[in-house]
Amino acid sequence: MIAYLAGRLFEKRPNRIVVDVQGVGYEVHIPLSTFYELGEVSTEVQLQIHTHVREDALALFGFKTTQEKKVFEHLTSVSGIGPKLAITILSGMSVAELVPAIRQGNLSRLVSIPGVGKKTAERLVVELRDKLAKIEELAAPAQAPISGLTPHQEDVISALSNLGYPKAVAERAVEKASAEIGSGGTFEALLRKSLQMFSK
Repeated sequence: MIAYLAGRLFEKRPNRIVVDVQGVGYEVHIPLSTFYELGEVSTEVQLQIHTHVREDALALFGFKTTQEKKVFEHLTSVSGIGPKLAITILSGMSVAELVPAIRQGNLSRLVSIPGVGKKTAERLVVELRDKLAKIEELAAPAQAPISGLTPHQEDVISALSNLGYPKAVAERAVEKASAEIGSGGTFEALLRKSLQMFSK
């Protein structure tokens, strides 16, 4: 089984990348949290890998941290949650937010993640509450929300949310886009730059 990959970033999308390891391209599915931590195409990359084997397919799932990989593996142990939904869950909420939400039985927080309904949230709590105790101790504090947003920034975050991006992810994209184009950018320019953050 492949447990680790180190190579050159050949292709980069929000939910998947291709890593060139000595001339062999490995397709790796990733959460958005890992996407944001990666460099530009052609830079070096190191990922923790979970290899998912089925009768008809072999898929690789990559993470920047061992902690995130462990949470992913716990998620896929829950009945009804496959690797793609687990990646979606980790894209919708950071480990630092997700683990306490499960441990505290915060169903309303969990169902705010795209693809997670009430029954799935309940299964997460019942099956993982105790298993995640050690991970909760190691989880870093959640990032403080961005404060002092301009009207343009708030409008772009709203637009990205309407396109299906989780709010926390949209905020980070807008924050990075704003830093690049400065305070004088129009709504259209900020939205375009924010969307480019997902396509890099």
